[in-house]
Amino acid sequence: MLKVLVSRKIDAQHLQRIHSCMPEIEVRNCTGSAALSAIGDAEILLAGEFTKEMFASAQELKWIQAISAGVDRFLFPEFVASEVILTNTKGVYSSPCSDHVLAVVLSFARSFNRFARLQTAHKWQKFQMDELQGKTIGIIGLGNIGREIERKAKCFGMKVLAISRKTNNPSQLVPLLEQSDFVVLSLPLTQETRGLIGQENLSRMKKTAFLINIGRGELIKEKELVTALREGKIAGAALDVFEQEPLPSDSELWDMENVIITPHIAGDSKQEMARILDIFCENLNRYVSKIPLINVVDKQVGY
Repeated sequence: MLKVLVSRKIDAQHLQRIHSCMPEIEVRNCTGSAALSAIGDAEILLAGEFTKEMFASAQELKWIQAISAGVDRFLFPEFVASEVILTNTKGVYSSPCSDHVLAVVLSFARSFNRFARLQTAHKWQKFQMDELQGKTIGIIGLGNIGREIERKAKCFGMKVLAISRKTNNPSQLVPLLEQSDFVVLSLPLTQETRGLIGQENLSRMKKTAFLINIGRGELIKEKELVTALREGKIAGAALDVFEQEPLPSDSELWDMENVIITPHIAGDSKQEMARILDIFCENLNRYVSKIPLINVVDKQVGY
């Protein structure tokens, strides 16, 4: 019998959905030490949790379906060198992530981040408002999420500059940074993108510009960002991801009025698991039928 381990706690209705798409499989749903014990004879892993210890214990593993679009945490050398297939959930997060980006863009334009602090302090104070019409949004990473951000931004009358995941071309990156009122990172974390935004590229941004990161925390050199924010080199930042998560309580970012912090939830939605299972069930049928899976990750490249 084909054995599937789901290493993230999911509702009974979602477990039933997996059984319904292929009744003859055995599905186990557990996390932590129980998942470490259960992975030994699992052929398929629907992966929330995944560690080196789990991989070392997995004797029968052939395919991992990540419950995420980004897969950098999976790509330790032993796994990359293996023949285990890795697929991701590309396409699941385009709608919520793009909503999140436009929400923080609007928050900065309409000073909602400042008003929230004033409301907590019971203070009545007005600011000069701005609008999105005519503003430029620069999108670094034009995958499914980036393209959906582009589509929605245009609905607000924004000008869009965008470059693909291959961002090491200064002739494309520098003009985007110099011209954008909002710079959005929607990139995977790879050797090429790690530390992409540091002092040098922050200095290329307008002093009135805002940086938004929904990709991975290590795309940004965080200490250099803090310095740029403190010294007014850029106007502000909206950060959903960080070098260390949870963000340490002593981080200067918490108390900066021009920073919006969210706890790695840009992709969250009530529809998330249903969309993940659409991909998983499609791939499960493909796996059993021995036809190519969708959303296969190139483990050497990282996406």
